[in-house]
Amino acid sequence: MWTTILIIVGVVILAIVGYIAYSYRKLKNAPPVKTSPKIKILNKKNFHAFTKRPLVLIDFWAPWCAPCKIIAPTLNEIAEEYPDLVTVGKINVDHNQEIAQKFKVQNIPTLLVFKKGKVVKRIVGVKTKKAILNELRSI
Repeated sequence: MWTTILIIVGVVILAIVGYIAYSYRKLKNAPPVKTSPKIKILNKKNFHAFTKRPLVLIDFWAPWCAPCKIIAPTLNEIAEEYPDLVTVGKINVDHNQEIAQKFKVQNIPTLLVFKKGKVVKRIVGVKTKKAILNELRSI
């Protein structure tokens, strides 16, 4: 009896792990989400001036990052629906490693919230739209 239960549990665990691996691979190879025109693409030339605005949300991302692809539509919605609350920008960490290092970005996606040029909040990982908006409104 215990052998049968262990075999069933093993098969279920194997199926779950296989599904997760399949889903991650599929997502990682998914095409990137088109960036909203309301989101500014940043680089070392325009980053400093952009972050001087009253409230800015910067997405540190990479095109190969599956979680970055997951959060991209949420950031598009925030940029489109809340332009009076926050200005949104994106910076590709592969092309702008100096900036990522300066702000100690070690995991992506990392969202940094700037208020008049100063980092006031760090949000790491995929978060819901509601969670991000709550963080922004608490500043």
